[in-house]
Amino acid sequence: MITPTATLRWHRDVEDNSVAIATFDSSAGQLLIESEVVIRQYNEKPLDFLVEDYAIDYPFAYTPEDRVLLAPYMAFSEPHMVFAPNKTTRLLTDWIAKLWQPGERIQTFALLQRLNLRIKETLSYQVREEPGVQSAKDLHTPPSNVDFGATHAWAEVYLPGMGWKGFDPTVGGIVGTDHVAVAVARLPESIPPVAGAYVGPPGSNPRCGCVGIRAVDSARLEEQIALIQS
Repeated sequence: MITPTATLRWHRDVEDNSVAIATFDSSAGQLLIESEVVIRQYNEKPLDFLVEDYAIDYPFAYTPEDRVLLAPYMAFSEPHMVFAPNKTTRLLTDWIAKLWQPGERIQTFALLQRLNLRIKETLSYQVREEPGVQSAKDLHTPPSNVDFGATHAWAEVYLPGMGWKGFDPTVGGIVGTDHVAVAVARLPESIPPVAGAYVGPPGSNPRCGCVGIRAVDSARLEEQIALIQS
């Protein structure tokens, strides 16, 4: 639901996310966007997987077919990384060297878990006093009757046989039943919940939204799905 009334045009972006473009014909003193989605969670056993034999131990090489599709995700994304790849590679190599040394036998998944936990334990959170920016404490909260959690991003890695697997450095763990992905992208800035421009008096900053997550009775959900399909 969108207030004021808007004309919606839906499309799927290059990452296959559903995107709605809203066009407004009149002015208003408030923009309200409410979206309710019923999601089935199938990731109940995030550790139930088998990595392909050639990718069990690190380092390994992707197959030529996979490299073609994964190339954009393996490239440097920040401008300074593109113009100074050697410096960036050196900084990254030095950081990884504190966790893993060439020649050390380690399973790829175990190394990813080690990296994920290291990020949580060592990287600091820079405070940004800007409207809509949450604190590190607010980024991940257990669901309760008054607080249904919060939105934040995590990283995903493709491992042959396992597929895309999420690692959440905010909590230092693997993505599982407590996570609901609403969009995916190579760059975080590519998928803001709401993007656009508005005209208003100075200081009229938009308020940030909230996300609520609640469990739905499975029997009732099946009834709703059957009704929709009929």
